[in-house]
Amino acid sequence: MTQASLAPNPSRRRHDREIIALAVPAFGALVAEPLFVMADSAIVGHLGTRQLAGLGVAAALLSTAVSIFVFLAYATTAAVARRVGAGDLQAAIRQGMDGIWLALLLGALVIAVVLPTAPWLVGLFGASADASPYAVTYLRISSIGIPAMLVVLAATGVLRGLQDTRTPLYVAIGGFAANAALNVTLVYAAGLGIAGSAWGTVIAQFAMVAVYLVVVVRGARKHGASLLPDAAGVRACAQAGVPLLIRTLSLRAVLMTATAVAAHLGDTDVAAHQIVLSLWSLLAFALDAIAIAGQAIIGRYLGAGDAEGAREACRRMVQWGIASGVVLGALVVVTRPLFVPLFTGDQAVRDVLLPALLVVAVAQPICGIVFVLDGVLMGAGDGRYLAWAMVVTLAVFTPVALLVPTLGGGLTALWWAMALMMAVRTVTLWLRARSGRWIVTGATR
Repeated sequence: MTQASLAPNPSRRRHDREIIALAVPAFGALVAEPLFVMADSAIVGHLGTRQLAGLGVAAALLSTAVSIFVFLAYATTAAVARRVGAGDLQAAIRQGMDGIWLALLLGALVIAVVLPTAPWLVGLFGASADASPYAVTYLRISSIGIPAMLVVLAATGVLRGLQDTRTPLYVAIGGFAANAALNVTLVYAAGLGIAGSAWGTVIAQFAMVAVYLVVVVRGARKHGASLLPDAAGVRACAQAGVPLLIRTLSLRAVLMTATAVAAHLGDTDVAAHQIVLSLWSLLAFALDAIAIAGQAIIGRYLGAGDAEGAREACRRMVQWGIASGVVLGALVVVTRPLFVPLFTGDQAVRDVLLPALLVVAVAQPICGIVFVLDGVLMGAGDGRYLAWAMVVTLAVFTPVALLVPTLGGGLTALWWAMALMMAVRTVTLWLRARSGRWIVTGATR
């Protein structure tokens, strides 16, 4: 082995610094988001079981809406990062403003749908007669904050594209603190009950929007970017988001299918499935942070016309994804005896849960590859391929999952089907990454 081969790789060190600088704050911001719901649950839970059940149904509806429109963050990140790489900060911020205007438009449409249909939506999600009034109250008030939620997604995408993940972290932490303080004040001191919890969250969301807008408007003025909506730009943002919306809906269909199959397996299995799914989601935050770094870094390299830099960054991030997956998988194996008692004291649920968690652990290195390549292709603006790949994955997963109860399989078999789903995603994304067809340089794709 030569001395040169032992020498540190400057390119690798540069990529590592970029990944850490973007991924660590992104992880913090991702973890802060579910804390909103946890804070609401902790505060509302003391009001009574019916109120907490109502909050659970309304929160599920709201989280579904947010997950559907998460493309606002993804598409905006890629588009802004490309223009940053091209050295055109004015166009980058202009593109970001178009994304924010699209978020406002979509938020207004969602309010128009949710307000009159709230009772029907709550019934669709299976709320009991006792919990329904509380769910409807929380949902109707919270729907006022949906435009703010969507603007936060778009503004987060703008800042990520500008290679800034620290500001979203600070805003998320501030929003969580404000949400908790407002909820305690409005629920108990003002005596508003579950309505106070909803109003507290809405106020906190609009406060977050105010901070984001101050940052974005300041940047727009500095670089001479217009703040007014541009019809062509807003339309372009919407068109870029459609494939990512298809991808997201397909992924949601996978998760809904898995939950439906678990429900057919019995109460014990579905209870264990929800615990496994919660852990799966928590692990996804860590891997998604690397994917977010990938979106910003790849978009910037391609915008700068540096195809080789994009390839090198992709290779390094895949290594990060695999290593992170191995570490997370090992942590799951080691902490299983400590983790399981926190969620259930039912021995039957524990017996079903433990082997399913082993499957989750084994799948983590594969998940690491999937999340990273997902982020790389999003950063490249390769949304059409991502949509096609996820539809194919859904088509493979659905019949396999539906066969689990038919063939007498249990929860472990269902999670092997989930692992197969991730393996299919790995193959489809790896083929695209290896082909190099995602590499299109320039300020726009």
